[in-house]
Amino acid sequence: MTIVFKVSDNIKPLMIEFYKDRMEPKNPPYSLFQVKDFDCVTTLYESGKVMFQGIGADIEASYWIEEERIKNGRIIDTTGKEKEKKDDKKVFINVSSIGSDEVGTGDFFGPIVVTATYVSKENISFLTDLGVRDSKKITDDKIKKIAPKIIKNIPYSTFILTNEAYNKNYSANLNMNKIKAILHNKVLVNMKNKGYEYEKIVVDQFVYPTKYYEHIKEAHEKVTNITFMTKAEDKCLSVAAASIISRYIFLKEIDKLSDELHIPIPKGAGTSVNEIGIEIAKKYGFDKLNHIAKMNFKNKDKIKNGI
Repeated sequence: MTIVFKVSDNIKPLMIEFYKDRMEPKNPPYSLFQVKDFDCVTTLYESGKVMFQGIGADIEASYWIEEERIKNGRIIDTTGKEKEKKDDKKVFINVSSIGSDEVGTGDFFGPIVVTATYVSKENISFLTDLGVRDSKKITDDKIKKIAPKIIKNIPYSTFILTNEAYNKNYSANLNMNKIKAILHNKVLVNMKNKGYEYEKIVVDQFVYPTKYYEHIKEAHEKVTNITFMTKAEDKCLSVAAASIISRYIFLKEIDKLSDELHIPIPKGAGTSVNEIGIEIAKKYGFDKLNHIAKMNFKNKDKIKNGI
């Protein structure tokens, strides 16, 4: 399998930092670096194109595809093809809406949390006064302050996918995007069935709409009248509120895990995560990670090699 796409300028230094300890001593012509893992060869070229080759190419590429979506609003599928941006000017701030968003898909530790909220026109001023916006643009301290107020006043539905369940079900036929689609559909069905009057159902787009609906085709109930938007947290208050609630619950789970292990658990999937993973494995055994981390991430191998 080979996946190729051009990375954004703000992603290049992140990739260089992420792979710096595993770069080959000699680069292929016109490349910035090459990394050879047992199931994937990753090469970043001077042109900005990155190439993933091998049976693990889709898993390796998915991390950077997600970073492009979060940081730049780019929608890149698992073949490396990018969707043209056609909906960037749509804004649904002043409409009653149901929106959903997820947290935890790029974090080695902690669960995946997906939330849908219903925001009526009457609650728009309440949320704007709180400063509700994309949770990635709000500090964790502020999220911990405003999320309980949102939870108290805004109808919502949340699903928490534990790492045990994630590791048990993840496979080539049930990858991250399919898991996300199934969970988004679950919380959207819950909110739609409550009978609220809404004008739009909005989802922060992470995959092509046709692929999204293909992912949920076996669901008993489906929500299909969805408006998919990139950077939806900045354009729809129900998605923004959902992102904050998801982030708040995720942070609480991370704090709970830190207290349980007596070790501060970092977010993300960087070097500090590997260091803490090694500490946990030495203290509690490598198998402990099956209960608290996503074992398809490359961090697993780095931790195993570092014990």
